Amino acid sequence: MTDALREIWSDALTAAAPPGLVVVLVVAGVALALAQVPLVRQAVTVVHEAGHAVVAVCVGRRVSGIRLHADASGVTLSRGRPSGPGMVATLLAGYPAPSVVGVAGAAAVAAGYAAGLLWALVLAATVLVLAVGNLYGLLVLLALGGAVAAASWFLPPTVVGWVALLLVWTLLLTAPRTVLELFGGSARRDPRSDPAQLASVTGVPRLLWLLLLLAVTVGGAVLGAVLLLP
Repeated sequence: MTDALREIWSDALTAAAPPGLVVVLVVAGVALALAQVPLVRQAVTVVHEAGHAVVAVCVGRRVSGIRLHADASGVTLSRGRPSGPGMVATLLAGYPAPSVVGVAGAAAVAAGYAAGLLWALVLAATVLVLAVGNLYGLLVLLALGGAVAAASWFLPPTVVGWVALLLVWTLLLTAPRTVLELFGGSARRDPRSDPAQLASVTGVPRLLWLLLLLAVTVGGAVLGAVLLLP
């Protein structure tokens, strides 16, 4: 076990050559094509709910649990004041979370630390296992964390870089899309959505929250692309 941890640590801190322009563009196309795959959407939901949980803890709220559902939706339960800046920050954190992680991941991949990024994601999934509150969510986290860990351990460094790049592009490109989905259909009338709850807590119209979330996620995608393109 000690030798394995030492090898993981070494791989995580060893910089490799970042992917070239052709690889970056091809993997971006693959990420777009996979955007509607259930497991991919579930992975983005995990990051979304993790964003709620992390910010809730940072503002002094107590996280009761995270639940993931088969329709790629999720909910993070936290205890604390039902209004105020802490509640607003917690509600606001979900949709930008994939963009934030995507930009950080883009910086890591561009610097050659794709393996380090993947092992960091495995560690994050391990921590989230402790907070998940339903069996389906537990299985999703174990599947995602196990898949990323296996890729990091068994695949050659070049392919590890491709996997990390695919995850980063998926987060960057899917984040604005999930916000756009809130503009129409049944999601527009859902009182449980983050923008609807933000409107209820603050009195600021839901549309303004939607536009803010869209600006943040689009900005994240642009910044991530700038970091990734050599």
